[in-house]
Amino acid sequence: MTERTRKHPVQFYLNDEEEYILEKKFQLSKMKSKSAFLRKLVLYGFVYDVDYSHIRNMNALLGNIGGNLNQIAKRVNTTNTIYKRDMEDIKELMNQIWQLQKSMVSKQPLIKQ
Repeated sequence: MTERTRKHPVQFYLNDEEEYILEKKFQLSKMKSKSAFLRKLVLYGFVYDVDYSHIRNMNALLGNIGGNLNQIAKRVNTTNTIYKRDMEDIKELMNQIWQLQKSMVSKQPLIKQ
């Protein structure tokens, strides 16, 4: 059995209201471990949730765009001919990528110094 890196247990008591608040904050953090939540709170003074849903959406859309580009590339390689419509499709896909990138940048939190 491997030896623990954290060897010092901490125990404290809460009243019902404090326990309720702790539980709600833990749930809002979306962390899987209450121990990790408390450790982060003690070490850094705060716990925050970062929403990465826009990144997941962008990755899904980029996957769709990549699939479309692969279809165009396969058609070009099969026929040895590139059609005007293929070029228009590629330009439209590139435009979608730029729009996604602009959208991502606009959703980044501002860091003030």
